[in-house]
Amino acid sequence: MPSNPDRLYELLPVIHRQRDAGQGYPLQALLRVIAEQVNLVEADIAQLYENWFIETAQEWVVPYIGDLIGYTPIHESGEPGDPATAAGQARNKILTPRREVANTLRYRRRKGTLALLEQLAQDVAGWPARAVEFYTLLSWMQNINLQHLERHRTVDVRDGKALDLLNGPFDAIAHTVDVRRINSTRARGRYNLPSVGLFVWRLKPYPVTRATTRALERPYRHCYTFSPLGNDAPLFARPEPERDPAHIADESNLPVPIRRRAFEQHPGDYYGDDKSLAIWADEALIPLKRIVAADLTQWRYRPQGGQVAVDPVRGRLAFARDQMPKHSLRVSYSYGFSADMGGGEYHRQLSQPVGATLTEVSTLDELQHALAAWQSMPDPAMSPRSEVIEITNSHVYMLALQLKLRPNDRLQIRAANGARPVLWVQDQRPDLPDAFRVELTPGSHITLDGLWITNRPVHIAAETQRQTPAACLGEVVIRHCTLVPGWGLEPDCQPKEETEPSLELENAQARVRIEHSIVGAIQVNVSQVQADPIPIHISDSILDATRGEYEALGAPGRPVAHAVLTIQRCTVFGIVQVHAIELAENTIFNDCLHVARRQLGCMRFCYVPADCRTPRRYHCQPDLVEQAMTSAADKMRERERVRPHFTDRRYGRPGYGQLAETCAEEIKRGADDDSEMGAFHHLYQPQREANLRARLAEYTPAGLNAGIIFAS
Repeated sequence: MPSNPDRLYELLPVIHRQRDAGQGYPLQALLRVIAEQVNLVEADIAQLYENWFIETAQEWVVPYIGDLIGYTPIHESGEPGDPATAAGQARNKILTPRREVANTLRYRRRKGTLALLEQLAQDVAGWPARAVEFYTLLSWMQNINLQHLERHRTVDVRDGKALDLLNGPFDAIAHTVDVRRINSTRARGRYNLPSVGLFVWRLKPYPVTRATTRALERPYRHCYTFSPLGNDAPLFARPEPERDPAHIADESNLPVPIRRRAFEQHPGDYYGDDKSLAIWADEALIPLKRIVAADLTQWRYRPQGGQVAVDPVRGRLAFARDQMPKHSLRVSYSYGFSADMGGGEYHRQLSQPVGATLTEVSTLDELQHALAAWQSMPDPAMSPRSEVIEITNSHVYMLALQLKLRPNDRLQIRAANGARPVLWVQDQRPDLPDAFRVELTPGSHITLDGLWITNRPVHIAAETQRQTPAACLGEVVIRHCTLVPGWGLEPDCQPKEETEPSLELENAQARVRIEHSIVGAIQVNVSQVQADPIPIHISDSILDATRGEYEALGAPGRPVAHAVLTIQRCTVFGIVQVHAIELAENTIFNDCLHVARRQLGCMRFCYVPADCRTPRRYHCQPDLVEQAMTSAADKMRERERVRPHFTDRRYGRPGYGQLAETCAEEIKRGADDDSEMGAFHHLYQPQREANLRARLAEYTPAGLNAGIIFAS
């Protein structure tokens, strides 16, 4: 679109422009308005041409192009959403994938080839995949005229690599026949003549670049963990693109956890500055020849000489005792998770107040200096301050934070795109145990964006001199952050302080918004309950109290927290006890929910255990399945059947918060748009799976059965 607002005015003869100047430029102002509309019309005409091509067409045009080539949407995956809304547009992208429409004709030409199934998984569902013909793994008698000596034999117990890959997507050991169909809706089998399996990976590798490691205490000070929290976390491989369309994906092309044996046999495939894993000691990249694969489960392995032992399964590394880095140790690696949530080096939309001062910091001294400059108290009569402090790397910052905002101040502490900083909050004052403390005043606003905060909670309080709960003291925004549940993690991902909250609100009559974050327990401490309840809005997040019997949202010493909760597309581990719920939508309350005022608000398309005190429910589970039963025993059975099952409930593990494959369909497709309930609703995984299953049936040759197997 042309950017010159006077392009029509400049086409006029000079005499008319001179006369217009003498009258105060009324004609120029008129032509600027007309030029703005002309630009819109020209842009629309240009877009009409772009809409002829699938690569450049707008999203609403993609189904029409698909109709021209005979593309048929899958009705089992659900009906299209409203294209006028953001949620409807995101849903339609999954129901009618642009890449699938673009490659439909190519699919038809390649029908019956094994590599096509892998491309279907990537284009239709967005999942990396590996296709396997299970008839090649059947154990049968050899044909004397057509021998396959490399397969159809008994297990070689000396072949450690083959045993390491047993029953996985790269299995090469012969199996006896399994007569169950691989695409059965009941019990699925694998090893049969017509069976073709498509192993798909739902977890994605998230890179961490030149991050700080965690050193162990004595006597293991020469030992480190890749995770800055000190927990064991498997390292994931960085997938390499396939160059041949007919190539069947192997381990190097898929986001799989790195195996010890694979790392030992082919370290050069994984280690290097541009590979899946790299280690810098004192700012120098450790050469490959010093890297050895080892099992560091009990830290019994002792590196010799200049060796650096790496355990990719547990995410650990160890030096010889006399070869420890003197100044710094940095690592680059990838961890596995389901979605862009909780902060990381993924791209996210940054926003800041108009006119705010941007301060970029990359070291601890720079961060402390920026915070100290903010803390310096200027003349109160000066205008409100507005500043953004942006951290540009993935280091660990050990500091104590005590922030005080003046009225109408706006402060944002955020990570830059491509960075994942960790704020290790130190408790240095025995009289003030809450080391990350923010004091709000009327109209003040603080935003935490893209940060990991560990070792202590975030404490939001009203200014000591202004204990006026009736006044609204501004807003607290936590976006794409992780407030580590339980303050920290043990090596087995157990919380260090499982009963401690991660966010405390003390007499802070502020609006609290939490988006795309992982947060531990929230405590609301209000000394004067005569004030209005605190509005708390949580969306697309995980709220984790570390154990089901603990409060995920509550108040110490009180029956319920003095707060009104709005929660959408979230997963909650723990008990929620609040004054009222304005709206609960597409959310899993895994343990229980109690509200004081049941007549306010509503719950829709949620899971909440029976016998909980809630506002009125609409299309919630297990209410729906119980209504279809008559006997108490049947209701109890259905209640247990639809209880959510998760791949893992412990924060720090790759499958944290992910619905398991065995979870009931009423939960996996229980949201208002037939997607899954919980924090990963926005992934639309049921729609992806339904689309992929239908396309597999369409493009698999007659006589063969193709099924989906979730590898992660």
